[in-house]
Amino acid sequence: MNYVQGKVDCLVEKAISRKFLAWVTATGLTYIGHLESGDWVIITAIFIGMQGTIDAIAKLKGLE
Repeated sequence: MNYVQGKVDCLVEKAISRKFLAWVTATGLTYIGHLESGDWVIITAIFIGMQGTIDAIAKLKGLE
């Protein structure tokens, strides 16, 4: 049980940290004026969507 829980925690932490980092970076750039709000939406939506797709494919292929 601990092994499975450890693997799940690792996967969740990895997925959340990448998506959160993309969101924080885009938000920071928007806040300091280097990124328009429309661009923020596009960047974060594309990255989060792509990362979710990559994670799903890796899981289906048994890579994780």
